[in-house]
Amino acid sequence: MKLFKTNAFHSLYSITTTNVDSYMIKTGFLPSIYKWNHLIKTLIQKGNLLKAQQVFNKMPQRNIISWNSLISGYIKGGDLVEAQKLIDQMKDRNVVTWTVMIASYSSLGDRHMAFELFSDMQKSYVKHDHVTITTLLSACNDKLASSLVIQLHTQIVKHGYGAIFVVSNTLIDSFAKCGLIEYAQRVFDEIPRRDCVSFNALIMGYLKDGILQKALNLFVQMRNLGVKPSEFTFAAILSAVSGMDALGLGMQVHGYVIKANYGWNLFVNNAILDLYVKNEKLIEAKEFFNEMPEFDGVSYNILITGYAWNMQCKECINLYRELLLTNFKKKNYPFASLLSMCANLPNLEMGMEIHAQAIHCSADEDAFVTNALVDMYAKCGDLEDSKRCFRDGIEFSVSWTAMISGYVQRGFHHEALELYAEMRKEDVCSDPPTSSSVLRACASLATIGVGEQVHSYLERSGFLANVHCASALLDMYAKCGFIDQARQVFKEMPNRNVVSWNAMISAYAQNGYGKAAVELFDEMVKWGRKPDSITFLSLLNACNHAGLVREGSNYLKLMTQVYGVEPKREHYACMVDILGRIGWLDEAEELINKMPFESDDIIWSSILNSCRIHGNHALAKRAADHLFKMELSDGAPYVLMSNIYAALGRWEDVAKVKKSMKDRGVRKERAYSWVEIERKTHSFLANDDSHCQIDIIREMLQMLSEHIKMEGYDPDTGYLSHLCE
Repeated sequence: MKLFKTNAFHSLYSITTTNVDSYMIKTGFLPSIYKWNHLIKTLIQKGNLLKAQQVFNKMPQRNIISWNSLISGYIKGGDLVEAQKLIDQMKDRNVVTWTVMIASYSSLGDRHMAFELFSDMQKSYVKHDHVTITTLLSACNDKLASSLVIQLHTQIVKHGYGAIFVVSNTLIDSFAKCGLIEYAQRVFDEIPRRDCVSFNALIMGYLKDGILQKALNLFVQMRNLGVKPSEFTFAAILSAVSGMDALGLGMQVHGYVIKANYGWNLFVNNAILDLYVKNEKLIEAKEFFNEMPEFDGVSYNILITGYAWNMQCKECINLYRELLLTNFKKKNYPFASLLSMCANLPNLEMGMEIHAQAIHCSADEDAFVTNALVDMYAKCGDLEDSKRCFRDGIEFSVSWTAMISGYVQRGFHHEALELYAEMRKEDVCSDPPTSSSVLRACASLATIGVGEQVHSYLERSGFLANVHCASALLDMYAKCGFIDQARQVFKEMPNRNVVSWNAMISAYAQNGYGKAAVELFDEMVKWGRKPDSITFLSLLNACNHAGLVREGSNYLKLMTQVYGVEPKREHYACMVDILGRIGWLDEAEELINKMPFESDDIIWSSILNSCRIHGNHALAKRAADHLFKMELSDGAPYVLMSNIYAALGRWEDVAKVKKSMKDRGVRKERAYSWVEIERKTHSFLANDDSHCQIDIIREMLQMLSEHIKMEGYDPDTGYLSHLCE
């Protein structure tokens, strides 16, 4: 200890300068205390808190600076316990002491404790200064702190701090971060002088609220006033331009970046790279990436994510392999984007490899990666691993969404609704994607009760303004047969895109309102909405249900001739069914022969059923031959052909069909239906006597059968199945 003391004081006395001496004279500090304090400050700057504490303990006399310096050192070192012990020992605390402690809690995100200290400071009759207020403002960075910012604003006005540059800029920033952008704009307009920081704070606020045009207007105003932009200005404006889908404008900003000599700045260059990627200009993005003077993990992540979004798998994997050879932090790799690409392919093997790499660097603990894992395994059909990943990340609401969506996509609608019920019990708030997935499950099961509950939740949460939620709700009501409710949802939608129009046209089609669907299509075109492939498929289905043959044929021509939409296999299948239903089987076969691709089992099954109805046995035989060559697992076409042979008395052919089914291991799936009554779903299988009210059901069926006969309905029993299963 003696050696330390001697060396310390030797270095201490060697630094006396005119500036030090003049400061001591000016402030009236004792030279010995000043030099001790200077030594403590020097040791803290070097990160040697232990020796600083030892010097503090040895001091014969201390002043407020001595205490504040050591407290500040502990706070900067993250040791709030020792800092608090020192504060508790202090007899006198000045504004610096309080401000230092407030700043420490603010930096740790403990806003509540920071304001508690501010309250104690006022009770101690220590007058705050502009630094104290600025420190408190920096802790107000979300909507929960909006009332606190307004209170601090009154203090600023009361004490005249608004004229201080750093206070006004921090106030603008806090108002913007708390979602009070109008207040931020008002302060901005009132301050006499504005610098780059003032503009940046307000630009970022508008950007955060999605008011992109105003952010851009501020940038123009900034240039007109001759205020020089910083790298943060350029990054913010490039982000705004990306959100506006205005590549040309973005390229102009890129040119201005080069002119302003920021082409070397990595932060700005990453924003430019992101601009090109979000506008799907991946060739230009890759060229720019290759020309960047330096890049980091963020640069790789942006470009890899762009390739993943656009399903350019080869380029994505090659760049990812290149990233693996760098020294950038592996935990920050774009695992979520890579897993999403694997989910959309789908490619389970690749997804599992990426999962293993994420585990290796603990990236699987990240919420986004966990959600991507749940989604990837679900879309690849591995629901067990999807559930395991879901349970690992159950605290994230998006994980619930991914799991529910996975169940719905794989057809496990009951499981999706059960998981949704569990989610509600856990008090996890569902977001628009969750609600949309649940509504799709309700639509598939015709579970109107749960669908109405989701409708109520959407109204309370304000999610009905979301076009995807509203469209899913509309579709749910339509598939449950409540066309009036579906129409009402459509009318009340504040915004309608092509998905909304398609949903309503499809609703009319599903419920047999063919002419209403056609009229709505005409209205859609008048509103300037361009129809897509799904629009025409819904229209053709509407024409099919309503027997509108000529209209259906016209829509098939309109697709290519007017709207440039190439008909897909399902469009042709629908048109074939339209022609077949009214007995135009020659025209249907002619259309099949003209299709630009091979016909599938759906098309030939439609032809086979039409042949059964209209008695065209020759075409039925050709259709059956096509179907049997496809080695189908579904037994319905076999049963249909068997019925046709049986009706003709061709029992040898019936036996051949039966043998073919047996040889191929094909069985007809038993019919399955369900109905929801008083919030309970009742399921029924063909020839199923297990329902607890089966006797009452049979009595009702018998009564209905007699009633429809009295009304004149004569059922066609000529094609009852002759095939024993």
